[in-house]
Amino acid sequence: MRKLAEGEILSLTNILKMEHDGLALARGIQTLISDEVLKKQAEASILATEGRVKGMQQFINENNITTLEGAH
Repeated sequence: MRKLAEGEILSLTNILKMEHDGLALARGIQTLISDEVLKKQAEASILATEGRVKGMQQFINENNITTLEGAH
């Protein structure tokens, strides 16, 4: 795989942070939902978000994108 540009790494970092923040919010809201159908939908959304986060983390780890070369 080609080396990612700094801007691409920053974008990936921001996307991962947004997904993580959204996941935390969804988990908090899920506890407030009383309708069973809506609760199941929220649960499915949480599982999908967890999958996206894990996928991004796996991509980052497999491609050694955890650090910027030359950045100190």
